[in-house]
Amino acid sequence: MTSSEVAPYLTVFQAEVQKIDEVNIALIPPFTALPKASEILGATQKIRLGAQNMSAEPKGAYTGEISAAMLRDLFVRYVLVGHSERRRLFGESDELVRRKVITALASELRPILCVGETLEERQAGAEKSVLEGQLQGALDGLSKDDLLEVIVAYEPVWAIGTGLTAKPEQAQQAHSFIRDYLAKLAGKEVADKTRILYGGSVTADNARELMSEPDIDGALVGGASLDPRGFAEIVAAAVPED
Repeated sequence: MTSSEVAPYLTVFQAEVQKIDEVNIALIPPFTALPKASEILGATQKIRLGAQNMSAEPKGAYTGEISAAMLRDLFVRYVLVGHSERRRLFGESDELVRRKVITALASELRPILCVGETLEERQAGAEKSVLEGQLQGALDGLSKDDLLEVIVAYEPVWAIGTGLTAKPEQAQQAHSFIRDYLAKLAGKEVADKTRILYGGSVTADNARELMSEPDIDGALVGGASLDPRGFAEIVAAAVPED
């Protein structure tokens, strides 16, 4: 989405979600669209802003990189870290992801840590070892207070942009494994309070079924979020049923 597309998008989206108060909403547009979104939303709106990436370095001569301070200046509150495309296409290692998590936390940004296996890894029965390796690589050594600021997003790589979606029971199994790992790492209280999102071809048609699973706390929405009305339907699906 370009900067010029932000205003008409937000006009529609804000109207659609204005009566929804039970759900935390974050929009995560490209860097160039953040200033316009920030100008429209301001610092106090219920719709928060996130960034799709961030430099691991707090400052310095890193031409082309975007620092945490630059994001904070635009009222950005969240930042994606370790998205599968960053790992796969740009070679981001677990160690680099870990450095980004640490930099985000030091700058009072909430990292959304993305983890997930490829189709080949799932077919080989290696999904749990992959998830454990990514979680350990990014989170080991963090304090309990820091871990409480981290949001985890399970995104099976084979379900991103493919139209394939993990069945609710498959997603739940992965989320339960992640929560169990967090309990081993920092205790049950931290694990229970950690938000674990599902990302992977989430749509208005499957969102409610996915988020009805006990360990799925929300959704990391990709292509479906480009339609403001469709995204608002997904937000509405996250409202707890009476």
